[in-house]
Amino acid sequence: MPPAKFEEIIHYIEKLAETGHLKPGSRLPSIRSLANEFSCSLNTVIKAYKELEFSHKIYAVSKSGYYLVEDFPYKKQRDSEAPVYDFLSAGPDKHAMPYLDYKHCMNQAIDRYKEDMFTYSELLGLCSLRAELARHLRDLQVFTTPERIAVTTGSQQALHLLIRLPFPNGKQVILTEQPAHPSFIESVKDQPSLGIEIGRDGPDFQRLETLFKYENIKFFYMVSRFHNPTGHSYTNEERRKIVELAERYDVYIVEDDYMGDLDPDLKQDPMFAYQPNGRVIYTKSFSKTLLPGLRLGLAVLPPELIEGFTRAKFAADVHTPVITQGALEIYLKNGMFASHIEKIRKLYRQKGEVLHEAYRTFMPEGTVYTCPASGFYSTVRLPSPLKAGEFIHRLKEKNVLAQSTESMYLDDFMRHDELRLSVSHVEDYMIGEGIERIAETIQEMMNERKKGLYWR
Repeated sequence: MPPAKFEEIIHYIEKLAETGHLKPGSRLPSIRSLANEFSCSLNTVIKAYKELEFSHKIYAVSKSGYYLVEDFPYKKQRDSEAPVYDFLSAGPDKHAMPYLDYKHCMNQAIDRYKEDMFTYSELLGLCSLRAELARHLRDLQVFTTPERIAVTTGSQQALHLLIRLPFPNGKQVILTEQPAHPSFIESVKDQPSLGIEIGRDGPDFQRLETLFKYENIKFFYMVSRFHNPTGHSYTNEERRKIVELAERYDVYIVEDDYMGDLDPDLKQDPMFAYQPNGRVIYTKSFSKTLLPGLRLGLAVLPPELIEGFTRAKFAADVHTPVITQGALEIYLKNGMFASHIEKIRKLYRQKGEVLHEAYRTFMPEGTVYTCPASGFYSTVRLPSPLKAGEFIHRLKEKNVLAQSTESMYLDDFMRHDELRLSVSHVEDYMIGEGIERIAETIQEMMNERKKGLYWR
């Protein structure tokens, strides 16, 4: 039974409830009629219905059929007559997430690791999971041993601990790309830190070398692929050049490859591939590609940092929850993750193409935007003198949701004219409509400015 068919039936029933075609207590389509409609076996429909029943969305009546329990989860969307263009939500596409597959892995993990729930686990993660992660990372050109892998409660935990950990180079200053994702900015607020602007085309390498040479840089934090919020990805040549500079000036690199799995270009390598022996510390998350609620990430550490990192991890949370670790191990080992990644890689690549076309078609002169290969994050810089705060308020009146990038900058780099857009929660057919509304609002506010009506 293809998993997609199973999920299609569940999604179909959920859509019937969402659109109001099914009311609480309504009888669902018969098993035989759905089997004919989806060209699948009766058993496939039965399993889909059993899953909906298990999640308390429908109930069975003997010799009668299945009925909708309650439609509250769908009322918000259905009761709103006007569509909402949600460029604000930055989690993965909820329709593409493998809830059912992962539920099976969680149940199996509970059975397999039930004895471990009564004791504290390994500080840096289950040995069996770390071995599986080492195999998984090879596909990303990250060749390492399980002993160098630390499983963390989300990649942000790894970053937060590294920021505070003494490094062998004895330096103190954290250098970060500007902008950077808000949680990292929050973590460095009480630490010596500097920024370097990356824009649409990456950093100024002459400026980067100057900072490495003169500013006591402990490590350079960078997102090598699908940067948050710009969507920028470095070329292999740029990655190699940065590693060479880091080695020359005794600077570590903390490479955040949180969405490396989504890269459609298999010839692109992570920074780690150019210096695997310790100069590059590789971090990765499963939040954007799998399920954010799992809070699972990892760091590949140089041998000289493992002891200090282990103590810091122990002080933070003792260890990452065993059951979620076990479920990830099972999910990776049986090939489910590889199949899932192939699907969402295509999904986000298509979203990126739709977004790019919409930008080219609708954005007015004076607007600067980024166009990533994967449609997850991008930025729009408004024409002067428009400010993001007032602009976002105006968009909300048109049912368009977006976010300012103000929380993503250090004080010295602060911008008030920039938006971050994520299309992960926007249906493909709505992306163009939403970007058109953003473009129209830019034009409206610029016209108001010319007429003396806009003064912010």
